[in-house]
Amino acid sequence: MTEENRIYITHLKVGDVPWHRLTTAYGRGTDFPHHLTVLEEMRDLASVKASLNVLTTNMEHQGTLWHATPFGMVFLCRILEKALTESGQNPVAHFLAEELLDFFAYILQCFHSGDEMQHAEALPLFSDLLKEEYLWSEEYNEEEDEMRYEEDEVFPDDLFYSFYDYSWQAVLAYRDIFEQTVSSEFVPKIKTVLAEL
Repeated sequence: MTEENRIYITHLKVGDVPWHRLTTAYGRGTDFPHHLTVLEEMRDLASVKASLNVLTTNMEHQGTLWHATPFGMVFLCRILEKALTESGQNPVAHFLAEELLDFFAYILQCFHSGDEMQHAEALPLFSDLLKEEYLWSEEYNEEEDEMRYEEDEVFPDDLFYSFYDYSWQAVLAYRDIFEQTVSSEFVPKIKTVLAEL
């Protein structure tokens, strides 16, 4: 990972991302900021479960990652760090830490599966994912989006592989989260994530 990409990942803010112009498994990432906030607050188990479900099912589908996935991973890393820290006092944080560790391991497996296949080089910079040429229209139109999906090359090869590469790099940038002293019950899941990094 280049220093430029590491700095970009660790300094990115939710408001810097045009979520409404990024694809997900079931549309666009317009509601990601709301669901990320629900997870970060870790107040209510039912709402955390609901938001986590929305995020994870939209970030990955049958091993496929999407344009919103690497950006989602950046903020889920930060949320995981908080969840691990608060897991001893907050049952919601404890639940979230376990679930996120499982999700991270799966996303990293998706990266490795994609990486083993023949693929284009990733875009040089994480920030390249937000170039205007890769973003979808400002106004959401379901019919237009469906028509775009029917095109032969809905995502250029380098952009598509970047969904995988930068999802992995997002976790790699926060590797120190997985190397901190945490409750021993999380150690097996953390070891699984580290093995995939």
